[in-house]
Amino acid sequence: MATPLIRPYIAGPAVLTTVLLVVLCWLCPPKVDAAPYFEDGFLGLTQAELHAKMGRPQAVRDRKSALRIFTYYPITDWSSYFSKLVSPENGEDVYTFTRNGTNIRYSFSYTADPNDQREDRPLFVRLVDIELSPPVPIDQLPSLIPEFRPSAEQASPAFRSNIWVLLFKGTPSPEARFIIREQEKDRLDWLLSYQLFSMQGLPDRLTRSVLIDRVEISAQSLQLVTQRQRHTHEPILNPYCGEFIRQSAVPVSPAKTIPVPKYAE
Repeated sequence: MATPLIRPYIAGPAVLTTVLLVVLCWLCPPKVDAAPYFEDGFLGLTQAELHAKMGRPQAVRDRKSALRIFTYYPITDWSSYFSKLVSPENGEDVYTFTRNGTNIRYSFSYTADPNDQREDRPLFVRLVDIELSPPVPIDQLPSLIPEFRPSAEQASPAFRSNIWVLLFKGTPSPEARFIIREQEKDRLDWLLSYQLFSMQGLPDRLTRSVLIDRVEISAQSLQLVTQRQRHTHEPILNPYCGEFIRQSAVPVSPAKTIPVPKYAE
C-alpha cells in the first residue's frame, strides 16, 4: 500500500494578510475616540473633540487653590507659555455667549488618565461650569442652556441645601467612572447631574422664580448622596415636574403674628 504524500500547507495571500493585520493591531492598537457619557454631550469628550464641536476657546482660566478665584489668559498666551508651567489639566477652556440678554460663560474642566505619562496625553471633560449674568429664574434655565434638559418626572431624584439644588437624570454610565476622583468610584453608580447655585441663598419655600447664578454639569452618585450625604442633602420634589409647578402656584398664607399687648401709660 502506497504511503500518502503529505504536502506542507502554504498559506494563501488572504490568510497572510489577515495574520499581518492581527499582528499590527496587537502591536499598534487603534485609537478609540472618546464619546460623551450622557445626553449633555460634553462629559467624557476629549479636549480635541470639544474644540471641534465648540470651536477655539476665547480664553483659558486657572483656578487658584480650592477657591473660586481664577486667572484668565488669552488662548495664545496659554498655549505658548503658561501651559508649560503647570499641568495641562489645570487650564479650563472658556467660551462666552449672549442669549436673550444674558451673558453666559462656559468653563470646561479636564482630567487625564493617571497611567498615561506622555507629555501630549489626551484630556477628557469631567465638569462643565456655566455662569449666568445677571442671574435668571430657575424656570428660564432650559431656554438659555441647550445642554440643560432636566427631567420632568415627579420621581426624578432632587435635593437642596441653602444655596443649591441638585438634580439627577437618566441611568448610570459605567464609563463615567473614568472622570470621577472619588476613591471608591468603582463601587458606585454615576449619573448625569445638574447642580444649580444661588449666591444669594435659597428661600425656605423653593419656587420657580428663584434666581440662579451658576449651573454645574457633572457625574454624581445618587448612592453617595443618600447614604453618606443625607444630612446635607434635603430631598425635595423635582422643581421641573408638573406637581411642583402646581404647588408653586398656590399662594402661601402669611404667618400669623403674635399680638403685642397695649399698656396704659
